[in-house]
Amino acid sequence: MPGARHYLDHAATTPMRQAAVDAWVEHSGAGNPGGQYASGRAARRALDDARDLIAELLGADPVEVIFTGSGTEADNLAVTGLFEASPLERVVSTPIEHPAVLEPVKALGLSGAQVELLPVGSDGRVFDLRALDTPAAVACCMWANNETGALQPISEVIARSSAAGTPVHVDAVQVVGHLPVDFRMLGATTLAASAHKFGGPRGAGLLLARRSPAPAAVLHGGGQERGIRPGTPDVASAAATAAALREAVGEISAETARLSALRDRLRGGILSQVDEVMVHTVEPALPGHLHLSFPGAEGDSLIMLLDAAGVEASTGSACASGVNRASHVLLAQGVSECDTRGAVRFTLGRTTTEADVDKVLAVIGDVAERARTAGMAG
Repeated sequence: MPGARHYLDHAATTPMRQAAVDAWVEHSGAGNPGGQYASGRAARRALDDARDLIAELLGADPVEVIFTGSGTEADNLAVTGLFEASPLERVVSTPIEHPAVLEPVKALGLSGAQVELLPVGSDGRVFDLRALDTPAAVACCMWANNETGALQPISEVIARSSAAGTPVHVDAVQVVGHLPVDFRMLGATTLAASAHKFGGPRGAGLLLARRSPAPAAVLHGGGQERGIRPGTPDVASAAATAAALREAVGEISAETARLSALRDRLRGGILSQVDEVMVHTVEPALPGHLHLSFPGAEGDSLIMLLDAAGVEASTGSACASGVNRASHVLLAQGVSECDTRGAVRFTLGRTTTEADVDKVLAVIGDVAERARTAGMAG
């Protein structure tokens, strides 16, 4: 069909589910849940219902569910809050974190904290966890990488940190709604999620935070959300987040199998058509992620050519002022700066179809050839 678009950037955001839209509309006129009168009590009931459902779906207690404005806010509140709550000045993290964790950790380092980063192998996973055996104010490790999809040894990270008495923050933005999560069994201190990654509204996030040790307050106000995230809660977004998460969790098993098969067909088709492709997504990984490099081509050129052909994907690296920067994730796992610049991330989700994969495979040979002909920018 002329003009058809094929969306393969679900790790950036995924279309909002109708159940979430309906829940948001239903509660869009909600009053302030702090009000003592009838409309306030009704808003509070809706907020509590959303909190209870999310807690049930993620293996948490309702009091542990904190509503935030984004996954980035949840990460910041946890990393900075846990550091401030500790008498220690040491932070352990990884070099492959999303900027929502990477930047708060850097800020703590600039303020005098001792920051130690775990090494990363060529498979995109942290190894040599001995740094976790020494007590720290907080240890931060993502569950799944947003670029490569690589699943980190999160259970071992938590076990070793806990044995040293170190609280652990887990950035689970790419995992919640896509893999089973049981906060209680996981043993993390805090865990961040973002609603729009599983079909909820943009501008809505979640922080799961144990009662103790709890993050110290970074923001100050009226004491809502246990004082960790003060401010009048957005009832409509909370309800929409819960509705989206319920659907997403119910689909995990079937979607994992479906997306894995689609991803494998996409990878096989690309490798059969294009020479010298580097595959950065190595199992175990999220089922919908496929991160590749096309050496000799600029990622920006590849993305623009794909876009012109009706395919929407991303480079998977941070961009500023229109300049494609080398991926800090790929650099950390030993990929050369030149090769990182030819990276493309395809991420599949619940709206991805066989036709989307067919479209990529129909155009990728020509796209790669044209991008390589254009060459690398100076």
